[in-house]
Amino acid sequence: MKFNPQQLAVYFVAGTKDVPTGETLPTILAKAITAGITAFQYREKGPLALTGAKRELLGKQLRQQCLAANIPFFVDDDLALALALDADGIHVGQSDQAIETVVSLAPDLIIGYSCHTPAQIDHANQLAAIDYVGSGPIYPTVSKADADPAIGVTGLASLVSSSRVPVVAIGGISVQNVADVAMSGCAGTAVISAIAQASNINDVVNKLNAPFK
Repeated sequence: MKFNPQQLAVYFVAGTKDVPTGETLPTILAKAITAGITAFQYREKGPLALTGAKRELLGKQLRQQCLAANIPFFVDDDLALALALDADGIHVGQSDQAIETVVSLAPDLIIGYSCHTPAQIDHANQLAAIDYVGSGPIYPTVSKADADPAIGVTGLASLVSSSRVPVVAIGGISVQNVADVAMSGCAGTAVISAIAQASNINDVVNKLNAPFK
């Protein structure tokens, strides 16, 4: 799949630990796809995360859902899994696999890279194969235990202006603050709990998408 910055508008990120009790990730993803998300990232991390064959089996199901809906399917921080699932892209964090290694081994994948400081943006600007960067957290977040300090909308705007590729904002973003985040010039927002834990996923996705239409 060819990368288009519009795919970053409502970028849903989730793993099994993010869904409410009594729900499944495929069910939540199906609701999110129907509501209009523009991309999905399979992020199966943490002490209770699926591993091995179970992780891959679920990934195949999620990948097929995205393929049927014609939205990009990303894998977080696992090049081997991304290739095994025939993913459209991979997202690499600052503490994940070396970005240069991913770039060299996966020239056909859409590549996203987490960048939270001006120095990290400068580094990403030197990597021709990077398609987008993810920056944040914009606001304090409980979805990631290892999250960096919040940079705020002003910090985000500074990173957006310095980046040669589109920026997707992440961290603490909700329907209440998404309009403020969009003012930074970012291409979209990546959210976990705002969609995964929503009582009305359709309403949330529509409101998250509105500022980027």
